[in-house]
Amino acid sequence: MTPPKPVRRAARVSFWRHLKLFREDILSSQPERLFGAKMAEFRTPFFRSFLVNEPALWRTVLTERPEDFPKSDRVGEGLRPLLGRSIFVTNGQEWARQRRIIDPAFAGGRLKESFAPILAAAERAADGLSLGVQEIEEITARAAADVIFRALFSVPIEDKAARAVFEAFRAYQRTQPILNLGAALTLPAWVPRGHRRSAKAAAAEIRSLISSMCRARQAAIAAGTAPDDLATKIMTTVDPETGARFTADEMADQVAIFFLAGHETSASVLAWALYLLATHEDAQDRVAGEAARFMAAPSFASLSDLPFTRDVFREALRLYPPVPMMVRSATKVEHWRKRDVPVGSQIVISPWHLQRHTDQWADPDSFRPERWAEAATKESQRNAYMPFSAGPRICPGAGFALAEGVVMLAAILARFTLSPHGPAPRPVAHLTLRSAEGIYLALSHRNAASPARRASEACLIAPDAP
Repeated sequence: MTPPKPVRRAARVSFWRHLKLFREDILSSQPERLFGAKMAEFRTPFFRSFLVNEPALWRTVLTERPEDFPKSDRVGEGLRPLLGRSIFVTNGQEWARQRRIIDPAFAGGRLKESFAPILAAAERAADGLSLGVQEIEEITARAAADVIFRALFSVPIEDKAARAVFEAFRAYQRTQPILNLGAALTLPAWVPRGHRRSAKAAAAEIRSLISSMCRARQAAIAAGTAPDDLATKIMTTVDPETGARFTADEMADQVAIFFLAGHETSASVLAWALYLLATHEDAQDRVAGEAARFMAAPSFASLSDLPFTRDVFREALRLYPPVPMMVRSATKVEHWRKRDVPVGSQIVISPWHLQRHTDQWADPDSFRPERWAEAATKESQRNAYMPFSAGPRICPGAGFALAEGVVMLAAILARFTLSPHGPAPRPVAHLTLRSAEGIYLALSHRNAASPARRASEACLIAPDAP
């Protein structure tokens, strides 16, 4: 079964029609030909934008000359009241200083230390699942938030402060229709962009709650009573060049993006991975077999015993990248593929297109976890796989997210059989890649046959039954 994808528009439309489609669904507004294009230009009365799929071009932007292609000032439009001056929106020396403090928290043995909170959250998520039809994105959102709070602050989602942040963030999500509208469309101020007043109010509530948690942790560090978790590690790390640490307010900026990136993106890809398994019974059975062995005695070392589960998660990241588009701004005149790229042009690198590109992937729209064991995929991975970005700005928590996804899948599939329910979900880009109407799955105990298998057995027993 081919996974669902948005409608791809082949016909030319006017700018204003395209803008309307863009606002409704940034993915479905893209024409089919972009999935085979090396570069495409989009001109409007207000700006010029270039989508770059050719590996040499996106490497120029992300890995070879990233200083010439900073994040646009509009990348955080709509999110800035929440994210402040976090690493998501900063550039240059400010960004470099932040990464020098943050990166050690995710380096080396720290991932091993994060295994316990990841496992605890995964088991809690599996414990909380009910039999019957469930809307799975709501479940994965809560599970991913639980991971973040356990890893950052050593508290579960049931903690009063953690629960308040989670609920406030769910309200904030409803005020943010599209993540990259302001970044990908450099529009005049009079063009409406969403519910600004409600977004700012929700962001202020989240910031207040996070700031309180950071100040409390700063006091615990001073008193010598702070737990050894990610928040403590980041707040006690000294910038090797300046000797300074994050203040409580600076830490609140970073916690906001950790929560947004670590919770929203993980919830997105986990939901899509569960849907893919529900619609591919053979793959689900293979994951369930690995999961049963792993969950019998789970440990960080035994993560290597989940190779197919890891490949399922990689394939879900390929088909449904949580952040489908990244935007940079050209600070110099470029000449690419016989076209001039003026200063100020928006450069769009799109995992949504690259990871389904017809030149880079065999059978690009199909769910085939086994492709990750094939030699040909190594070249595709180098040229067209960047679910966590690439170059200096690659997500520092990429390894954490991969481990989290694998453990979550194992905890759930060890106990439950998943079957699709209702219409196929339609992917759309909001804060991350989500389903327009939700993802509904039917859950049954793992030792009970799935509905599809029961139907197959019934046909074998009574093929002539009316």
